[in-house]
This record gives sequence, C-alpha cells and structure tokens, in this order.
Amino acid sequence: MATPAFEEIAETFEFLDDWEDRYRHVIELGKAMPPLDEAFRVPAFKVDGCASQVWLRPMIDGQGPGARFDFQGDSDAMIVRGLIAVLHALYSGLTLTEVARVDAPAELARLGLNEHLSSQRSNGVRAMVERIRATAAAAA
Repeated sequence: MATPAFEEIAETFEFLDDWEDRYRHVIELGKAMPPLDEAFRVPAFKVDGCASQVWLRPMIDGQGPGARFDFQGDSDAMIVRGLIAVLHALYSGLTLTEVARVDAPAELARLGLNEHLSSQRSNGVRAMVERIRATAAAAA
C-alpha cells in the first residue's frame, strides 16, 4: 500500500539506472521540502537513533482511527532530509489505521535504498518509521 506521491517516486527510480542518480534525486526531494520552523526543533520532536539530527513534527487532522496523518520533518544532513521527504510521500494523507498497515521496509526496498544506505542511515530510517507508527498508533 503506497500513496500516489510515493508511487511517483518509485516510478522515477525505475527510470534512474544509476544509484548516484537515485541518490541525487533523494537529495533533490529533500531540498524541495519546506524547512521546519525552529520552534519545532525541540527534544519532543527529535528522533533518537539517527546519526544526524532529525525532527519529525506530526500533524493529525481529525479524531480516532480515521484521522488523517501528516508530518513535517527536517534534518541537518541533505540525504536524510531527502529520506524524510520519501517517508513523507509514503505516509502523508493516510488514515491512522492505514499508517499501521504500511510495510515500510518492503516499500523502501522497491527504491533499492536498503543496498545503498550505510547501516547508520538504515537505522535512522527505521527509527523514523518507528516514530511515525508509534505516533499514529497513540493518536488512533
């Protein structure tokens, strides 16, 4: 299960044969994201387990399991900022129930990220996914 925005990223990755081109595309996705306001760069929104500084600010529209999930995010590392953009495409606009159903490792594997990220970056992505899932579960 993936959003149309994530499907668009996956389709773009299919056309990019070279990992370096994919890497540059991820960075471009990060550059296109609006920056997170400094007021939200606080410990409550900081994601532990990432080698870089990462903040995810959840934004939930509605109440209960049918509420819509969204978030803003930022990082001090350009590639991580791009990975946040990829996760945003994967989860943004889903209901809280749908967030729990997303198989993030399988969806991200479609992009070939697993083979090309360092173990620290992979751990950081896992930490971000866990934060997203826990936030959605708590709000549901």
